[in-house]
Amino acid sequence: MYSAFIKRFLDFCISLVAVAVLSPVLLLLTVAGAVAMGGNPFFVQKRPGRIRKSTGEEKIFRLIKFRTMNNRRDKNGELLPDAERLNRYGRILRSTSLDELPELINILKGDMSIVGPRPLLVKYLPLYSKEQRRRHRVRPGLTGLAQINGRNAISWQQRFALDVRYVDSVSFATDIKIIVGTFSAVLKSKGISSATNVTMEEFRGNETEEKVCL
Repeated sequence: MYSAFIKRFLDFCISLVAVAVLSPVLLLLTVAGAVAMGGNPFFVQKRPGRIRKSTGEEKIFRLIKFRTMNNRRDKNGELLPDAERLNRYGRILRSTSLDELPELINILKGDMSIVGPRPLLVKYLPLYSKEQRRRHRVRPGLTGLAQINGRNAISWQQRFALDVRYVDSVSFATDIKIIVGTFSAVLKSKGISSATNVTMEEFRGNETEEKVCL
C-alpha cells in the first residue's frame, strides 16, 4: 500500500510545499549560479527512471540540478577534468547538497521520489547485471540508502547492493530513517568525493570493477 500509493502522494505534497517555501533560495541560487558559471546555472541531463510495466524498459527523463562545474575546455575542445572545472561556488553547492534542490521539480512531475536509488547515467544501462538493474523497479530518489552509507566514497558494487536492498525493503519507516540520515550526512559533508575523483569514478561494468578489486 505504501509503495504503490502513499509514497507518491507524500512525494507530491512534500515537494510542492518545499518548492513554495524554498522559492527565495531557488531564485537566489539561480542568479548566483548564472554569475558564478558565466551563463546557464542549470545542469540538465537525461537519466533512467523507473521501469515501465507496459514496456519493461526504463523511463528516460531529464534530471535538473544547479551546475557545480563550468564548461572550460582544452585546446582540442574537450572538457577539462572535473577537478579543474569545479570552482569554489560549485564546491559550496556540492558540500551542502544545494545543487540537488531543482530535483524537487522532477519529484513533482513524478520522475523521481524523495527517497530511492540515485538516478545514474543512461549509458550505464547495458552494463548492469540483472540483479543491479532491479534498482530501477522504484523511482529514483533525491536521496537514498547509498547516500547515507558512504555516498561517492563507496564502490559501485556496494552502491548497487544498497540500492537493491532498498527496493526490497521500501517502507515509511525506512524512508524516514534515510531522510534523517541524509540531514546528518549533509551536515558532516560525508562522502562527497571518491578516493580518486572529486565526484565518482565512471562505472565501466562489473568485469572491469572485479579486475580492479583483484
